[in-house]
Amino acid sequence: MSSSQVIVIVLAVLVVAALIAVAVVVMRRRSLRQRFGPEYDRLAEQESASAAARELRARERRHAELELTELAPEARARYAHDWEEIQARFVDSPAEAVAEADELVTRLISERGYPTEDYSSQLEHLSVEHSRTLTHYREAHDIQLRNARGEAGTEELRQAVVHYRALFADLLGEQPVPQETSSDHPDRPQDATSR
Repeated sequence: MSSSQVIVIVLAVLVVAALIAVAVVVMRRRSLRQRFGPEYDRLAEQESASAAARELRARERRHAELELTELAPEARARYAHDWEEIQARFVDSPAEAVAEADELVTRLISERGYPTEDYSSQLEHLSVEHSRTLTHYREAHDIQLRNARGEAGTEELRQAVVHYRALFADLLGEQPVPQETSSDHPDRPQDATSR
């Protein structure tokens, strides 16, 4: 075999190896994007796709160390009841209802086994299994912070309840109250605005 043939073979092997490496990276990123959805996109926009991938894999490792638990049927029923009461109170006391929704969601997060001491850490752990509703939680939390300062209007508070409900239902594993009919407005918490 001539030296030029060896060089061509070596180059071909290097090209194939590079293509395989690129394909593996692309498949890993696609898998992370499918699993983390908007959270992957958010991190990729803030940093880079490779930094987002590293961060999300690190989150998966930390998440694997948690001892998460499913709720007993009695606990589910208790949380669902508490949620209904919060939504019912929204009509008369929207600011207090949103603060209570924040506390209830935090209790549920804790009872499921997620850490709740640090909000950032809480988001990171939740992102592994609840990434589709994490944006709702962020928005609800931001509104609650404005609410605590007396800066949130009634419509924002209504949106906070809608956002909290999304994560609450995801964590509970079911809708906390019956779904609205298709003729109802999709963004309105059923008993928070219609009573």
